Amino acid sequence: MSKGFRLQTLGVTLVVVSFAMAFASAWMWFSSTRSWQEHQTGSYVSGISLYEALRTGAEPPTGISITSLDAKDEILASRGEFSRLPDIPTPAFITNVSIKGPGRDPLSGETLTLGIVSGNLQYAVAELVSNEGQSAAQKFGNVTRLLATYCSEPILFARMGTQPWLRIDGRAVWGCGAAPRDLRLLAVLMCLVALAIVATLVRDTSAYFDRFATALHNRRRLGGPQSYAVQGPEELRDIVLAVNSYLEDERAQLSKRATVLSGVSHDLGTPATRLRLRTALIEDADLRDKFEADIDSMTEMIDSVLTYTRAELNEETPRQVSLTSLIEALVADYEDWGQPVSIRTMERPMLEGGRSLFASSPGQVALPDIQRILITARPISLKRAISNLIENALKYGRRATVELTANADHATIVVEDEGSGMSAEDIEAVVAPFKRGENTQAVDGFGLGLTIVATVAEQHGGRLFFETGAHGLRACLEICRN
Repeated sequence: MSKGFRLQTLGVTLVVVSFAMAFASAWMWFSSTRSWQEHQTGSYVSGISLYEALRTGAEPPTGISITSLDAKDEILASRGEFSRLPDIPTPAFITNVSIKGPGRDPLSGETLTLGIVSGNLQYAVAELVSNEGQSAAQKFGNVTRLLATYCSEPILFARMGTQPWLRIDGRAVWGCGAAPRDLRLLAVLMCLVALAIVATLVRDTSAYFDRFATALHNRRRLGGPQSYAVQGPEELRDIVLAVNSYLEDERAQLSKRATVLSGVSHDLGTPATRLRLRTALIEDADLRDKFEADIDSMTEMIDSVLTYTRAELNEETPRQVSLTSLIEALVADYEDWGQPVSIRTMERPMLEGGRSLFASSPGQVALPDIQRILITARPISLKRAISNLIENALKYGRRATVELTANADHATIVVEDEGSGMSAEDIEAVVAPFKRGENTQAVDGFGLGLTIVATVAEQHGGRLFFETGAHGLRACLEICRN
């Protein structure tokens, strides 16, 4: 058996790894943000310097080249047909811009006309060049900073006032190749991956405890394991091992108890037989009957305790049975013995049929009987439990009426007596072993019948409860269908 991981170690590891990944993601995010800000600021400064170079004819900034157009290309540029110029990306998206400084600028009369040609997009520069509070150089710097914001390879055609058109290639400053590596998306992905890993580990670890808790909760139900798989964290493994050891000891004690009771029952058979033979020699009929009643009571008591212990042992193999057929057969047996036991059946609903070619009026159609309720159960113990409820109804009331109801999750066998005089609160007190009602002198029994029923109900994933019905007390045996 392999050892599991400790929750303490897992928790510390998750905290350290999460902190490291969060630190790395934060560093990548802020580093990329700072690099992009520097890249955009450099493009802005280059734009201001480029404007001055266009205005004065000075050398352009580093990384930016300015070339003049020949006469043919000059005509095309003057017409705004930049897409027909040579070495232009296809398709060509053209953004036309006019930049003019504020009125107080001594050079405000000179207008810089731009044609930005890109193979990917048109630039939204209207708001960048419409601010009257900025100089023309600052506005042009805003345009070049916008070019650096997107991954594109734009080519600029510019004309200052009435000067000739110029071709400006600044892709080394604001193109994709000049842009820094953006690690922000990778930082977000790292955070998501770390979150997914932590959530998965926490969910899987929690699932180990949930599955074990569910299995332990339903340990007495049908098909329950004799022991539980040792898996999951080391702390859970220790708990499972302790529970398995406890269940093994519990089964051993129950088995030993059943063995002792079986031996006592067997050993009492011989002296009981001798007592019966000697009792038969008693001439006084009343005394003889009392002796025989005491012997019968003694043997029945031992058999009742043995039956209860075997019910606790849960030894019968579950199988699929028709609960409807089992109840019908059981009630039929009581009816054959002349006992006042019956099944309460629901009337089949009637549906109005449609008209046909052979009938002028619609007819009435009865729905078929309720479908047989199939369950996986221990039929012998379940039959014993239902019999105990019927016997109690016959002892404490005048008759027993059996009713079966079911839904998708549970099936409920209801046994209602008639005139027992006991309430649901009174009967709850006699479910414990060897507890009996007030009329113990009037009826036979040892107080184990309802205890056996409650045990069988728990083994079938259900419960035993009581209700006050229209005619008497209703004992409800609920069992799980799933």
